[in-house]
Amino acid sequence: MAKSASISMRVNPQIKAEAESIYGSLGMTLTEAINIFLHKSILEGGLPFEVRQPRYNSETEAAMLEARDMLAGKMPAESYDSASAMFAALDE
Repeated sequence: MAKSASISMRVNPQIKAEAESIYGSLGMTLTEAINIFLHKSILEGGLPFEVRQPRYNSETEAAMLEARDMLAGKMPAESYDSASAMFAALDE
C-alpha cells in the first residue's frame, strides 16, 4: 500500500527523543512504530491497550502525596550521607 498521507502532531521533545531511542533499539523508526500502532488499533477496533485510571491502596496513595509534598517543598525530605545511614534510620 502506498504511503501518501501524512500526520502532523506536536509532542514533548523529550518524549519524542525517548520514544525514538526505544524504537531505534528495536530496529524501527518512530514512523514505523506509529504505523504499527495504527494498524493494531484498526485490528482491535480501538486503542490496542486498556486505558483506565490506576487504583492504589491507601498506603500507596499517602506515600505518593507525601512525595509530591516533598518535591513541592511543603515538607522537608530526609537525606542521608550513606546507604548504611539510611538503612539504620529505617531500622529505628
